[in-house]
Amino acid sequence: MTAASEPYVLNIGPQHPSTHGVFRVRVVMDGERIRDIDMIVGYLHRSMEKLAEERTYTQNIPFTDRADYLAAMSGNLGYCLAVEQLAGVEVPERASYLRVIFAELQRIASHAMANGQLVSDAGAWQTPLLYMWREREKILDLFEMTCGARLTTNYMRIGGVAFDPPPEFFPAASALLDELPARIAEYTELLVDNEIFLARTRNVGVISAADAINASLAGPMLRGSGVPWDLRKAEPYCGYDRFDFAVPVGRAGDAYDRFMVRMEEVRQSVGIVRQALDGLPPGAHKTDIPLALRPEPGEAYARVEGPRGELGFYLVSDGGPAPYRFHIRAPSLINLTLLREMAVGASLPDAIVALGSIDIVVGEIDR
Repeated sequence: MTAASEPYVLNIGPQHPSTHGVFRVRVVMDGERIRDIDMIVGYLHRSMEKLAEERTYTQNIPFTDRADYLAAMSGNLGYCLAVEQLAGVEVPERASYLRVIFAELQRIASHAMANGQLVSDAGAWQTPLLYMWREREKILDLFEMTCGARLTTNYMRIGGVAFDPPPEFFPAASALLDELPARIAEYTELLVDNEIFLARTRNVGVISAADAINASLAGPMLRGSGVPWDLRKAEPYCGYDRFDFAVPVGRAGDAYDRFMVRMEEVRQSVGIVRQALDGLPPGAHKTDIPLALRPEPGEAYARVEGPRGELGFYLVSDGGPAPYRFHIRAPSLINLTLLREMAVGASLPDAIVALGSIDIVVGEIDR
């Protein structure tokens, strides 16, 4: 007589530490294998997009900090580009360079969090995570000395940036850029060939290139599956076409490849920041705009290559001081849609690693 198992339901979250925020997964288990999952979001919903329709274009910038709160600079930038497109605002060259510097520093900080957390999810406890946070903290120090904030920076402005960096910013940034290659080599030595980390991430959460494209994935999720799509190359903004950098891609589309893509992107971002600092032009850091900006009626969509992929902002103007419509294309939400395909048939520990490799921020999923 063959023994049969009976499926059972396991709830992970919304408070479970492996869920990367207030996010719940309802898992149907058959023995030790996942038969089905149901992703439940909305616990962090704040009606951000509706609230933005009652505030001026400038007053909405802090909302973009609080969507993807691990990449506030990227959110600031994408939104400001959309407003500038809608209102026909020209940005000084120095401001564009400063935007690139801070967006790439934000990418390094975000990827440090993502890779450190993935290693922790794979069972390495806290040591690699704290090592990577070491560099993240130094970047947050640079943010703080420039704009006074570390997490929700509110630094970008329509027409440029809020402040020119203080004189002490530049030697501190150069010192960090000098340190980072050795730190990346340290992580490589610790993790890239570590047999336990390889066993936990290789062939886990595999996404084919075709599935990634069909699901509209972006960022390291897309490039990890071998698709070399990066908005900084495909549709350059803020003068990215002036900088020399490569677009790293994976081969197998698994959790390990996504980890390696983020690791290499940190190296590429170091090079971009160094080029931008060396070529930083003189001039104004911002174009003056009216306090209550009133773009002509119309619509605009601007997108940037955020740490998690394509971060887009869609705005509609009716000629008033506040947007008639405000919508965020959140890469965390799009990238999460393939979690079921990544997890069904896998074990629960592998599903946690697959989730960690997506690098979601629940603030931009729920908004």
